[in-house]
Amino acid sequence: MFRVVQKAVVSVAAAMIVAGGAASAAAQKAEHYNSPLYSPKYYDPSAGTSNGLPDALQTIGIEQRLGESLPLTAEFKDESGQAVQLGKFFNNGRPVILALVYYECPMLCNQVLNGLTGSLKGITFNAGKEFDVVAVSFDARENDKPGLAQNKKASYMERYGRPGTEQGWHFLTGTQASIDAITNAAGFKYKWDDKSNQFAHASAVMVVTPEGKLSRYLYGIDYAAKDLKLGLIESAENRIGGVADQLLLYCFHYDPSTGKYGFAILSVIRLFAIFTLAGMAAMGFVFWKRNKARHI
Repeated sequence: MFRVVQKAVVSVAAAMIVAGGAASAAAQKAEHYNSPLYSPKYYDPSAGTSNGLPDALQTIGIEQRLGESLPLTAEFKDESGQAVQLGKFFNNGRPVILALVYYECPMLCNQVLNGLTGSLKGITFNAGKEFDVVAVSFDARENDKPGLAQNKKASYMERYGRPGTEQGWHFLTGTQASIDAITNAAGFKYKWDDKSNQFAHASAVMVVTPEGKLSRYLYGIDYAAKDLKLGLIESAENRIGGVADQLLLYCFHYDPSTGKYGFAILSVIRLFAIFTLAGMAAMGFVFWKRNKARHI
């Protein structure tokens, strides 16, 4: 009798565990966390969940278009209000740093231009001599605001602090068609956000060859002076910079995934091997000369 009762208790307990597990599983299956700060321990793969990003941030970003050409025939206005084609700033033998921003941006765009200007102050190259800077507003409304681009240029010329470089800085505005042409070519995706009353966009600058082809993407708002300098040298096909700059470029390689230059260990090993062989050859020649002199 005791064994029967014991079996019955065990059966009831097992049933309760199974039922409890089923209930728990059902509860867990319906449990969702929509905040990006937390990841659900249990979820139903068939049920969709939000990644926590605002709608405006779902479609923005930068898709690298390395080697592709910018629309050089697209027309813009320069800071003086004169109509110009984008190609005016190319084919002069100098690479171009392209910044896609908008001038009345209350936050990120100013940080992009501030970071770029600060980094350019850290290299010996001068705008207008070794390279040019072209800022293009992607807000078509700014094309009808006289003086806006001119004031922006004046502000950054003062920040750059190198007299005589005014011809190397260009602040452009354009129609929506021209803006679409350059942003699509550069893979730059942005979107207007009604809630914040501003554009949602990513931050980066691009280095472009003198022929107008996209060469390097540098992400963020703080650009290492070394990365900018090496990007300019490579984009100019080594037509700018001295021997030391060329040697430095040999030791570093560009990583498109990070938008930075990393230490190229294999190149350095090869370089040391060349120097070692050259040194051994020089020492052998010196010993040979000395030995020959003794026997004369």
